[in-house]
Amino acid sequence: MTARKLFVTTALPYANGNFHIGHIMEYIQADTWVRAQRMQGNAVNFVGADDAHGAPIMIAAEKAGKTPQQFVADIAAGRKQYLDGFHIAFDNWSNTDSPENHELSRQIYLDLKKAGFIETRTIEQFFDPEKNMFLPDRFIKGECPRCHAKDQYGDNCEVCSSVYAPTDLIAPYSALSGARPVLKTSEHFFFKLSDPRAVEFLTEWTQDGQHVQPEVAAKIKEWFGTRTNPDGSTSTGLDDWDISRDAPYFGIEIPDAPGKYFYVWLDAPVGYLASLKNLLNQRGEDYDAYMADPQLEQYHFIGKDIITFHTLFWPAMLKFSGRKTPTKICVHGFLTVNNGEKMSKSRGTGLDPLKYLALNMNPEWLRYYLGAKLNGRNEDIDFTAEDFMLRVNSDLIGKYVNIASRAAGFIAKRFGGKLGPVSADGQELLAALRGSQGAIVAAYEARDTARAARETMLLCDRVNAYVDANKPWELAKQEGMEARLHDVCTTCIEAFRILTIYLRPILPHVAAEVANFLIVPPEGFDDVARPLGAGHQIGEYKHLMQRVTPEQLDALFEPPAVEKPLPGGEAIAEAITIDDFAKVDLRIAKIVKCEAVEGSTKLLRLTLDAGEGQTRTVFSGIASMYQPAQLEGKLTVLVANLAPRKMKFGISEGMVLAASHADEKAHPGIYVLEPFPGAQPGMRIH
Repeated sequence: MTARKLFVTTALPYANGNFHIGHIMEYIQADTWVRAQRMQGNAVNFVGADDAHGAPIMIAAEKAGKTPQQFVADIAAGRKQYLDGFHIAFDNWSNTDSPENHELSRQIYLDLKKAGFIETRTIEQFFDPEKNMFLPDRFIKGECPRCHAKDQYGDNCEVCSSVYAPTDLIAPYSALSGARPVLKTSEHFFFKLSDPRAVEFLTEWTQDGQHVQPEVAAKIKEWFGTRTNPDGSTSTGLDDWDISRDAPYFGIEIPDAPGKYFYVWLDAPVGYLASLKNLLNQRGEDYDAYMADPQLEQYHFIGKDIITFHTLFWPAMLKFSGRKTPTKICVHGFLTVNNGEKMSKSRGTGLDPLKYLALNMNPEWLRYYLGAKLNGRNEDIDFTAEDFMLRVNSDLIGKYVNIASRAAGFIAKRFGGKLGPVSADGQELLAALRGSQGAIVAAYEARDTARAARETMLLCDRVNAYVDANKPWELAKQEGMEARLHDVCTTCIEAFRILTIYLRPILPHVAAEVANFLIVPPEGFDDVARPLGAGHQIGEYKHLMQRVTPEQLDALFEPPAVEKPLPGGEAIAEAITIDDFAKVDLRIAKIVKCEAVEGSTKLLRLTLDAGEGQTRTVFSGIASMYQPAQLEGKLTVLVANLAPRKMKFGISEGMVLAASHADEKAHPGIYVLEPFPGAQPGMRIH
């Protein structure tokens, strides 16, 4: 069978913050798939990159006193500890400000223009009168014109996935200043997605059952149908795509259009190709020849929040610029933690991957747990501490590792570390294990790692049943049973080798340790059929994995300490160290907007600028003490690293500090803290 030639990417993380667990889940999923492909002898180039452009980067860099390039470089410097920590092995990691991306983005644009897919129009665009600049989409918020969700960005809705123009938002406001933006005219460049050629191509490409999952195709089909526009009119088909932004903007300048830049979502996916080109250039390989190979397959792993860009804009850009279109867009759902809270790149919610590693929790516990839940479909999965501990301890320790630990000692002590012959019942067991190879490989191919893990654990159960039936610990005590003991333990070791091959894409580090123990090279799926054989020398067995403990999970999620009340007031909480205090990130924040919350008499919705280049929404129970106008423009103190909380009225992204008395009847009132003049948004309180 001819080896496949694969080009694989993950979605590009925006270079304004650290990886969160949602990133890590996607990278683990893609890394597992890539490893499974290589174990079949396929040739894979697996690349990633930072999404480096856009106004948020520009503004955040300015506030940090850095150039955008230095700001992005500093973020990129922190990527390695995550990727190495979770055994995620990209072949190359670049960024979208690379020379390769500038070159490719401009060339793709010129090719689209030559093909008649680019036109210019004068449009009305939001302008911030306080900041004196045109507002990028992500710095305009308001009510979604389709589903009416509050606090949605100016380019797409995170609730219903609709894509729209910023001017379609209901009650828009600037996320930079809180001011209501005004409309000004500007010439913009558009990619004509409404062109009949694009509509025909995308209809076929998205609905042919080859390029996206069925549930994703069904969602895309809705976008081709008749829909109601914000002005009440109806339209059918696809809207043209605004691909330009006005200076000041950190990005790639459009050829022959000074002061105009590509919208970040045009050059970001081109970053996939640019990172590949950068990799091939390093190797001295011909990028154009590589991409021209008709056998090349192109796979993109993404989250469901960016389906629109990857299943409409990106394939059309490639098709009509004369390039190869993706073989498959592999979409996964969101990862939630414990209480079903949604993961979000912009909000950074959930389990902290670096904290997980800092607690010396085994990264392959997490690789296995996520793998045992991901099934190749666009479905959300949930992490719960109890399920995590049960699944890891039961499957990996109780079922898988247990097999080696029950047999290796006897081989070493009684038989000089050499395997023996396997009799009929052992051969029957091993044949059953080998017979599952096709189903397990097919599960990996379909990204159904949940099925691959489940099938492998069922095989572990069969092996453990064999061990329990033959009881090597009893055979070792019986005179004349040496040969049978050798037979049973050899069968267990051979079975353990096969099971390790099946789990290797998920557990690469454990598999490498097993290869050292068995004194074999790294093995692929075809090696399942080749037994080690009698006389094969194995090495010293060392325990491969520890159990998860409740204490580790408690430390990972760190529930808050309970304070003890005293009559008439509150007790001072238990003593903490300076390290404990340092975990609470208190920041100066400006209340750029304050409004009442419909349906609540207690809450006010605060829009806060904490110096991050974008605003946060915080719900605070202070409506009994303050009118919105009293708070707008004031400085306050924000708990910046408090995990966001999903409330009835939306997501609260932190907490503002306020003082109150424990005896509310005797001492009513709640008082928001206000720093002295001179403090600036983003300053940390030490």
